[in-house]
Amino acid sequence: MSITLSLFSGGHDLPQNLTTLARGLREWERPAAKNSLGKMLPFKPGALLESKVMTVTTTSLSPEVLDRYEPVIGLEVHVQLLTNTKAFCGCANRFGGEPNTHICPTCLGLPGALPVLNQRAVEYAVLAAAAINCEVRQHSVFARKNYFYPDLPKGYQISQFDKPLAEHGWIDVPTLDESGQSVIKRIGVTRLHMEEDAGKSMHDGFPESATKTYVDLNRCGTPLIEIVSEPDLRTPDEAYEYLTRLKEILLYTGVSDCNMEEGSLRCDANVSVRPRGQKQFGTKAEVKNVNSFRFIRSALEYEIERQVELIEGGGRVAQETRLWNANEGRTYSMRSKEQAHDYRYFPEPDLPPLLVTGEWKAILAERMPELPEARRKRLVAEYQITMQDAHTLTATREFADQFETAARQAKSPRRVANLIQSELMGRLKAKGLGLEQSPITLTGLVQAADLAEAGELSSKQLKGLFDTAFEKGEDFGSVYEREKPQQISDPSALAKMIEEVIASNPKQVEQYRGGKKTVAAFFVGQVMRLSKGQANPALLNELVSKQLDS
Repeated sequence: MSITLSLFSGGHDLPQNLTTLARGLREWERPAAKNSLGKMLPFKPGALLESKVMTVTTTSLSPEVLDRYEPVIGLEVHVQLLTNTKAFCGCANRFGGEPNTHICPTCLGLPGALPVLNQRAVEYAVLAAAAINCEVRQHSVFARKNYFYPDLPKGYQISQFDKPLAEHGWIDVPTLDESGQSVIKRIGVTRLHMEEDAGKSMHDGFPESATKTYVDLNRCGTPLIEIVSEPDLRTPDEAYEYLTRLKEILLYTGVSDCNMEEGSLRCDANVSVRPRGQKQFGTKAEVKNVNSFRFIRSALEYEIERQVELIEGGGRVAQETRLWNANEGRTYSMRSKEQAHDYRYFPEPDLPPLLVTGEWKAILAERMPELPEARRKRLVAEYQITMQDAHTLTATREFADQFETAARQAKSPRRVANLIQSELMGRLKAKGLGLEQSPITLTGLVQAADLAEAGELSSKQLKGLFDTAFEKGEDFGSVYEREKPQQISDPSALAKMIEEVIASNPKQVEQYRGGKKTVAAFFVGQVMRLSKGQANPALLNELVSKQLDS
């Protein structure tokens, strides 16, 4: 028997509240029932479970020595899917809450409780796979991954093994070639598979944290995709760029919020080193529990140096799992991994195989949004902006949408983009604000751009209005209406100032009349200073050229 993801007849839209498509597929996205646990749990809801603790070890090289070795890096990224309910039960898929309350017999694997697959989770997994250029397997199988850990109450995870949902994808990342030139490098994606999350072990913040680990099982059963890269990455910077691009893509598709602080996106890095030119890989160490891309880059830099130092000193790298300590800037040994774990995978007996039909994939392909890289290229071509501007404007899908709405209203989309880069971003950074927290909206930016384009505001006046808007937390429009700076647009008044500046600078006049036409900008600047920034810039430029040529 297979779960078939096909469509009801007569329509191209997936139903908003899809019930069972085939036997074994539950109605997805139903709200979790209140008090669903009743008296069925073997412990009181809200109680933190206890288990035992762990232990810990240490490391410093010249660029010449490091350059003799080539790092080999592969990344495993776990992404929580943004569904309302869990992967195989109706519990709320929500971060936080009282410990051990978003749980039921199914996500705890209690006797008699059976898993039923969440349709929305499959939809999101297929979208993510297509977005990173994976081939979505028509027929995939769920498997039990058996291991024992305090935060895994069933003693196994429902995952996928030899027949994952998707394989053979890629992500393009910017990097430098051997000569230091910017190039695009294609990083392979080995596979994307679906699985459920385990609970969370907490080692800090409790009176007995020195001797005990506390366990919150709310996260058990959260739907995940695991994205495994090929060992194609060669520098920590490439790893950083790969993760940045992957996160961008996932956010654009809307399958996850990718919030690393809440654990929605987690990354494990496998890293080894080998002498340059050697084809055989070195012994790898796995670095786990790194909660930011910046820390992943730092952890890889440290780990590469640690392994080179070991080899140079006559030692050997142990295959092990290590943890990153951000405060100390180093990795620690967590557990030995001399041989691969025997997870004793076998097909999940309570879930039939999953069949993703070509028709259903085609419907989802129509829902795929324009992805970041394609959108950047289009913005550059359509609005004549720079690629640097395009990167800023496509930081999030929402902001890119807002920019395009604004660009269609503005006299000059390019000026809107320039104002974002030159006037907005620096002020936001100085105040530690994100784009969504800016007091100046894109409507305000359009107004500012149009006034500047029409020559009604000089750059100095514009800067002053932006400063006031940020100081008072007001939008540009209200500040402009209140303070409307007066501009000198009287040709005779400007002509007097130009004459004064020309009379005071004979040397520059001689240079201009000798053919150095760029000197005109000097006279414009001097008149602008004399007018205290109030001269109409367009008119001023025209009059300066006329008087110098007369």
